[in-house]
Amino acid sequence: MLLYLIQTIHEMELLSNVKLDKPIKNLYQNVPKNIICFSHLRWDFVFQRPQHLLTRFSKTFNIFFIEEPIFDATGQEYYSYTQKEENLLVVVPHIMSGLNLAQITAIQKSMFDQFMENKDSSDYCFWYYTPMALEFSRKYTPDLIVYDCMDELSAFKFAPEELKTLEKELLKKADIVFTGGHSLYEAKKNQHANIYPFPSSIEKEHFAKARKIKTSPPDQIVTEKPKLGFYGVIDERFDIELIRGIANARPDWQIILIGPVVKIDPATLPVNSNIHYIGSKNYQELPAYLSTWDIALIPFLLNESTRFISPTKTPEYLAAGIPVVSTPIRDVINPYGKNRLVHIGVTAQDFISATEKELKTLKRDKWLLNVDAFLSNNSWDKTCKAMLMLIMETIKNRSFTSIAQ
Repeated sequence: MLLYLIQTIHEMELLSNVKLDKPIKNLYQNVPKNIICFSHLRWDFVFQRPQHLLTRFSKTFNIFFIEEPIFDATGQEYYSYTQKEENLLVVVPHIMSGLNLAQITAIQKSMFDQFMENKDSSDYCFWYYTPMALEFSRKYTPDLIVYDCMDELSAFKFAPEELKTLEKELLKKADIVFTGGHSLYEAKKNQHANIYPFPSSIEKEHFAKARKIKTSPPDQIVTEKPKLGFYGVIDERFDIELIRGIANARPDWQIILIGPVVKIDPATLPVNSNIHYIGSKNYQELPAYLSTWDIALIPFLLNESTRFISPTKTPEYLAAGIPVVSTPIRDVINPYGKNRLVHIGVTAQDFISATEKELKTLKRDKWLLNVDAFLSNNSWDKTCKAMLMLIMETIKNRSFTSIAQ
């Protein structure tokens, strides 16, 4: 046993120096060559955790990213396939509309069975973002099951009633579980023996471009007045009244909101002349929009759907060199608030006071040094590598247990 532990530690140390573009599967022949990812998020919706991880994994593995159905088929159901990276295929089921849940599940089972036909499941890892996919994939026994629990989906608006039950099943089946933040880890850690927290990470170099760009995109207001910005999905987590309160109290401040509006009625959003909704922007465009902001906002409500979130935008805003004001989201307070990298506020007046303080600050050199030092060990490359290390260890531990038995 001691010899095994020494060998494992040595190999993990070696692995920590392996670049992601080096084929790890050549080092570990027993690792599945293919990953089937079941996602509740669409690949082209917002570029976030699944996209960051899977584009990196595709340098080593074949990735099949299976989305939830689109109900637009006019006859026979079918899969559409879109190549996103050399080894990354987005798979979308197209099903007729007007079917009940049982019919939809039966069709998905049939479609996935056809997809898996002539495939050896021992060559596959099933990577779940949504437990709902168990309803059509549970009969298979892949070599490895990963549950990357990035959010508490059962707390989201319109979440299916059966989601909690299916998550319990998935937690029993999974070989390893990752969580999207420390708060979510604390909530789930007693439900699985092999679970690890992986908070939001970052591509620092990408967002640091905002520090050098000086020209605002043409569809973003050009003004000498203070600009406060937010990008992300505008949904049930978004504090509409907080934004309305800031806009009403400071009509000369310009509030820029970037992102799609989903799951809420757009008519409920404030329509002040100093609030600018400029729609979705792709990941590559974001630094240019950030570059002329004075303040970046994280205006989330405190409710069940935000209780365990770890907003990816927090380190992204910081890497852009922009002061941040956030509501007291637990995974923003710790570590960002505690390290005095982000202002925490509850009310519109709190946000106004923090913004006015930052607007009066002429030098932020020390703060930027602290930001850069804090973010220095934070990257999606390192997150990806650490996940792979733990997966390797999980496979090796399982093999050792089988031999011992």
